[in-house]
Amino acid sequence: MRKGEIEKQHYEYEKLGSCALLAAIEPLTGRRLGQVHERRTKREFTEFCQALSATYPDAKGLRLVVDNLNTHNASSFYEHLSAEEAHALAERIEFIYTPKSASWLNMIECEFSAIARQCLDRRIATIEELSRQVLALLKERSHKALKIHWQFSIQAARAKLNSHYTRVNPLNEQYRNT
Repeated sequence: MRKGEIEKQHYEYEKLGSCALLAAIEPLTGRRLGQVHERRTKREFTEFCQALSATYPDAKGLRLVVDNLNTHNASSFYEHLSAEEAHALAERIEFIYTPKSASWLNMIECEFSAIARQCLDRRIATIEELSRQVLALLKERSHKALKIHWQFSIQAARAKLNSHYTRVNPLNEQYRNT
C-alpha cells in the first residue's frame, strides 16, 4: 500500500501452504499406494520408493512410470541411503519417463484427476486432514480394485508422438503412418 491509496483485497482465500502427493497404481489389479508429504524433495521420493519396494517384496523388479521431475531418479536414493541400500533399490526399480508435455501418458495422472474431483474440490485447512482424506480415498479405491483400462496403443502413441521421435532421430520418419 502506498500512502493515500485505497486498500484493496483479493477475492481468493489465503494460501496456507502446499504439499506433495506421491502415488502409484498397479493398473491390472487396481492396487494403490500413496503418501502425502509437506515437501517434494529427493528424501520424500526415496521414502516413497522404499515403501513401494516393501509393498512388493517378492517382485524381481518394479517398473515405475514417472515424469521428468528432478527428484524422480535413482540419484535420490544415493543422497539419502547408504550406497548398498541405494544400489539395491536402484536395481529393483526401472524408471520409465514420460515425454515432456505428455504427462497424460502416465496412468497415475488419471488417479490424480479422480482424487482432485472427489477430495480436493474444497479447501482443506491442515496437511494432517488433507493427508487423512487423500489416503482414505486411495485406500477405498484400492480396496474396490478400481482398474485403469488403458486404451492408448503403441500404434496410437507412434502416430501422436511421431514428430517428437523424428526430431530426436530423423530415421524415425519411417513410423509416421504406422
